Amino acid sequence: MTDLHDEVAPPGAPLPAEPAEPPEAPEPPEPPGPAANGHAHDRLAPAVEALPGLARVAASAAWHTTGWGVRTSLRSTARLARAVTDPHEAATLAHEATEAVQVVSDLARSVSAGIPVSSALVRAGETLGSFTEVPERPERGRRDAEDAPRHDPRRPSLRERGAQLLERSRDVWSERDGHPAYERMLGELAPDEARVLLLLLEHGPQPSVDVRTGGPIGMVSSQLIAPGLTMIGARAGCRYVDQVPAYLNNLFRLGLVWFSREPLRDPMDYQVLEAQPDVVEACHSVKFAKVVRRSIHLTPFGEDFCRTCLVDEVTAERSFPAHEAPPEAESGEPSQHRSD
Repeated sequence: MTDLHDEVAPPGAPLPAEPAEPPEAPEPPEPPGPAANGHAHDRLAPAVEALPGLARVAASAAWHTTGWGVRTSLRSTARLARAVTDPHEAATLAHEATEAVQVVSDLARSVSAGIPVSSALVRAGETLGSFTEVPERPERGRRDAEDAPRHDPRRPSLRERGAQLLERSRDVWSERDGHPAYERMLGELAPDEARVLLLLLEHGPQPSVDVRTGGPIGMVSSQLIAPGLTMIGARAGCRYVDQVPAYLNNLFRLGLVWFSREPLRDPMDYQVLEAQPDVVEACHSVKFAKVVRRSIHLTPFGEDFCRTCLVDEVTAERSFPAHEAPPEAESGEPSQHRSD
């Protein structure tokens, strides 16, 4: 008995289509094996190894940022403290604050106008770099001026100044108003020293005494006890009488006075001086004492200085007591006046 499917189809009839095979179901993915895990590990290994370095970089950046913030805060506090007492520091802070405000304002306007942030930052950096620097501190300016060469091309050389001096000496129409050194000397005198000079100009030479050891021993070897005792401070009305010896030394240094070893002609000038307490005390300090009389005079240079600088023109024409000129050294060198 034949099956229906085994029946022969009539000639010319189309063959029946074979039934399509059902599609194969996709195989489930195999679980990752050791080889797959090895490839993934190879890809992630550099990143894993870089983690400690990245951590170090991040920690270092955080540390330096914190340190920068602390240092900046301390510097700002210190500068604010200095600005309270230092006008230059205050001007510097104001200058920097003005720059910062202007840069931030320009940056905000650029961003609001649609300019990219990167371009705005570049432009702001260029603007900040174009500001002028704050002037240097005056102290540094003075140090730089001192360290710089002292030659000034606009200032004539010594030889040129000498030629100008000789040229003025040949000018018969020029009028001299005192010695050129008088202006400098006025700045080197104390007010009491001007009073001493006026006393010497108007009242003539002044007495001075030295107290020395006397008696039989003093004839062999006399020692100086108190030199240069005078009444010049009281007679001139000096404010600081105890500074009179220093005043006289300065006047001698300037060449305005000189100390004579000779006494004045009138002995009456010494009687009042020898009765002064300091002279009496010096005489009583030793068993035997002797008083040596000296005198103090104006030099011709000092007398001209007083007439030119310390009195008016009418008084300068008057006649004043005469002073002895200092003796000239035989060798031609300046005289050395000693009190012994």
